Amino acid sequence: MKGFLLRIAVVVVLCAVIGGLCLSRDWIVASFCGIGLIFLIVELCSYYKRSDRKIKLLLSALENGDSSVRFSTRRLHSVNSEVNTMLNSIAQILNEVRTDAARRDKYYEVILDFVDTGIIVLNSAGAVYQKNRAALQMLGLEVFTHLRQLKGHPELMEALAQCGSGDKLQVDMTLPRGKVTLSLRVSGMMLRGELMRIVALSDINRALDEREITTWMKLTRVMTHEIMNSLTPITSLSETLMTMPDDNIDEIRQGMSTIYSTSRDLIGFVASYRKLTHIPTPCPRLFNVKPFLERMIELARYQVEASNVRMTVTECADDLIVYADENLVAQVVTNLLKNAVEAMNHKGEVTMKAYSDSNESVNIEIANDGPRIDDEVAQQIFVPFFTTKPSGSGIGLSLSKQIMHLNGGTLTLRPYSSCSNTTFVLTFS
Repeated sequence: MKGFLLRIAVVVVLCAVIGGLCLSRDWIVASFCGIGLIFLIVELCSYYKRSDRKIKLLLSALENGDSSVRFSTRRLHSVNSEVNTMLNSIAQILNEVRTDAARRDKYYEVILDFVDTGIIVLNSAGAVYQKNRAALQMLGLEVFTHLRQLKGHPELMEALAQCGSGDKLQVDMTLPRGKVTLSLRVSGMMLRGELMRIVALSDINRALDEREITTWMKLTRVMTHEIMNSLTPITSLSETLMTMPDDNIDEIRQGMSTIYSTSRDLIGFVASYRKLTHIPTPCPRLFNVKPFLERMIELARYQVEASNVRMTVTECADDLIVYADENLVAQVVTNLLKNAVEAMNHKGEVTMKAYSDSNESVNIEIANDGPRIDDEVAQQIFVPFFTTKPSGSGIGLSLSKQIMHLNGGTLTLRPYSSCSNTTFVLTFS
């Protein structure tokens, strides 16, 4: 680089000298200086062209992914050697940047492959820029580069082609493994001046099947436990009675009484199961929440021993209304109030509040200051026939949850991380 600057300086000095010589009319010396100036200018132009060719060669190689291009730094003029060294340094830096970018892409690709949700990134022309393993499995493809590969599923292809940022869609498609319902969520982003759509795919059927299987396993385990607890003593006692002599009338009578009471408990269990599976069809209508909650408090005071329990409505607008079956919702609230009083051992405070949230859903919170529910128990409280009470049937909360579902709402236990008391929330969408 120093040699190049020296040549520029010499050119400037020669121009000044030639100017002075021309003014003094020393044409001979000026001619020789002019020849030297022309030689230097030609050499500089040649140097510029060589450097330009090298830079173009380097950029072309990098553009085509060729990172092996290097320029010799030996047996060259010092100026050319310095230029080649600089170009080699630039090539190395750009190659390291490209390598780091490739590593990051591979890193993100590995992370995406561990995600159960299918991810597809495509442009407006339908070209697929990125996809993960879950997406390929859901679509039944091994390679996916363009939407045209979904010609066998025209509804899905059309949905992916026309969807825009913020869209939420559901599409049915038939694969060799059966009919699948996919949920599509779309978001958009600009990448290198081009609009990209990021589509998240979820197999609704699979999620529902897994949850249904888990629920049935829990229900079967509880039912098996209850039925076996009733049948085992009946079988054992019957076998004992069959081997007893006829003159032991009192013992036989006592044994038959035990069989009767156990059988009655078993019938009660079956009746509870029938009650759980035969919920009346809701007849929804609009009703005011505040007088409804006040009526529930008065009713609860008569139904349970709550003389030492303080029940209040702490928050509820006078014009707050809900569209649901009031009688069925009353069963849910009554059951929650009864559970709250029993949890506090008939001494404490129960508060209720109702409000409309940012989603325009109506929420009714029922809280009590009794003992907290253990985390393990909290995960099971909505499972049918699960109970921690010695005389409980285990269907109250499960039945309440089903009633809320039939009324288009939900029943949840609020985490203690967001509240200090045990709080159940009824949400009406």
